[in-house]
Amino acid sequence: MISIRSIDFHYQYGEFSLSIPEFHVARGEKVAVIGPSGSGKTTLLNLIAGILTPASGTVSIDDTEVSAFNDAQRRDFRITNIGFVFQDFELLDYLNVLDNILHPYRITRALTLDKAVRARAVSLADAMGIGDKLKRFADDLSQGEKQRAAICRALLPNPQLILADEATGNLDPENKTLILDLLFKIIEEHDATLLAVTHDHELLKRFDRVVDFQDFRRQDAA
Repeated sequence: MISIRSIDFHYQYGEFSLSIPEFHVARGEKVAVIGPSGSGKTTLLNLIAGILTPASGTVSIDDTEVSAFNDAQRRDFRITNIGFVFQDFELLDYLNVLDNILHPYRITRALTLDKAVRARAVSLADAMGIGDKLKRFADDLSQGEKQRAAICRALLPNPQLILADEATGNLDPENKTLILDLLFKIIEEHDATLLAVTHDHELLKRFDRVVDFQDFRRQDAA
């Protein structure tokens, strides 16, 4: 599903750089990425999603070389094939919860918004425990409620790949288990792939594989 080969990346400003010789995630696999803050875990997710592009090397998803696309192509591919749960939610303050969940369908012609999609959005919100908050605006939600809305938005198009950046980081222990159970259930039902960045080591036993981000640094230094 995910294939990274010989990528090098650096931001235009600052000294941060990231080199990954090789990294693969199989279809249907649930992989957790751990490592210290600032090591590049979020940058990795952004490279896979095509939000960032490497200076060299290739990023492919399901045999499609995303890193070779232009900006518009990467955006359409991301919206239709990848569900991204951002660490800072990326909700729009001027939209209510329902419209935030539906937002991917309003910004591209690659997705079609219809009654079935709206019904699925409501169903996901109900399952996530925010069905009674669909008319509220993002600023009126708690951090945990914002997190749930962001997860609903990521899952709505039934993507084959879910990228999660601390997807349960703002949830209390009880809700963390509930939301993770639902997330895994939906992923398994659709034979989707999950790559999740997390600092919560209690969750690691739920994943098929755990990748220590420091291993990339060691490979690069070898």
